[in-house]
Amino acid sequence: MKRWLVLVFLAANAWAADEYGFDASEFEKKPFELGGYIQLKQESLSLNRGGAFYQLGFYNEPQKETLDRTTGTLQLAGKLRLGIGTFDFRTNSELQRDQLAHDHDNSIFEAAYSIRPTPGFTLEAGKRALKWGKGYAWNPIGFVERPKDANDPQLAREGFVMADADWIFSPGGDLQTLAFTPVILPVGGDVNSDFGARNHLNPAAKLYLLYRDIDFDFAWMGRGSRPARFGMDFSTNLSSNFEMHGEWARIQRFTKPVTDSSGQVTTEIGNATSYLLGLRYLTESDTTYIAEYYHNGTGYSEQEARQFYQLVDTAFTTGNSALVQKALSLSEGSYGRSNAGTDYLYFRAQQKDGLGIVYFQPSITVMMNLQDHSYQLTPELMYTGISNLELRARLFLLQGDSGTDFGEKQVSRKVELYARYYF
Repeated sequence: MKRWLVLVFLAANAWAADEYGFDASEFEKKPFELGGYIQLKQESLSLNRGGAFYQLGFYNEPQKETLDRTTGTLQLAGKLRLGIGTFDFRTNSELQRDQLAHDHDNSIFEAAYSIRPTPGFTLEAGKRALKWGKGYAWNPIGFVERPKDANDPQLAREGFVMADADWIFSPGGDLQTLAFTPVILPVGGDVNSDFGARNHLNPAAKLYLLYRDIDFDFAWMGRGSRPARFGMDFSTNLSSNFEMHGEWARIQRFTKPVTDSSGQVTTEIGNATSYLLGLRYLTESDTTYIAEYYHNGTGYSEQEARQFYQLVDTAFTTGNSALVQKALSLSEGSYGRSNAGTDYLYFRAQQKDGLGIVYFQPSITVMMNLQDHSYQLTPELMYTGISNLELRARLFLLQGDSGTDFGEKQVSRKVELYARYYF
């Protein structure tokens, strides 16, 4: 009997050691990692046939009231560690089709090699999507990155080819952390050709400070492919569940084409100031509120935008092909940018475990042009209760009179459904 007790005791100890034992190898960084997601998205668009951007977008195309679009996306992300060096990449492949066209695109979003000879120093080169700024929907100091899509700020973006470094220090005292990030972003030939004028190195830098629990960034980019600019941001917690953030940027000798209703274009040159102020608040019931005011110093005032819309109306009413071509050219530049106005308000409310359903997150987002009072309302449902699967449904409702920002968009309403599987 004693022997059996000893055997049972030893077996229990062995089982417990196996069940609760600590295996350090499980926490070691793997030399190679590969992941990503595959996504299927279905969109149903109600087209705004009276809008300026519909007329321009469907010029010499079959006229449509609605459009159904299917998009398949494969995004891969990998990391290879070799001693003090690391190579990481992110690719994005899309296949899209609707009643008018079939299209596909394969892009390398990021592919960079970095070395870290000491814990506080990193040097890297390659294609990198840096993220500068504290804003949620917009980043005025995002000098070396592509602009966010305010409709989906968390979406991964394609980077630029660059060389950059990071020095991180901990001085101690009130100044807890200090980090310096210099950047060289060359433009020439096929390298970063969409960043601006060719044959420039485009130096830039960011200095980060953590001072008394307040985050600061000071950013600068020299004159080159784009006008010189500088700025700063901050972020601080007013309480454990209430955060405030802001950004400010100054662009020197910014050039902006401005048209009148007859198509006469003048180029304005001057300094432009953009800034943002935002709040993020989490309630006891796990509702997150985000609000931001954004002033776009490079944008168009309500009157300037109306002149462009009147030009489009005149061009298509009279059938003047020269005016149509001029309007098309302007729409492909400054006037066609997302959020090309000067003053916007962004508000988002998101509820965790909505209606008592675990992993169910309903939300609503409002984006308004404060000058012409047009707006976009976006209710959204998201469910992540199935392992590695994200289900999302969104409805975009655009509202505005003729001659307003959201009233002249190509689409007046859009339903979007997608399923994204992570691996």
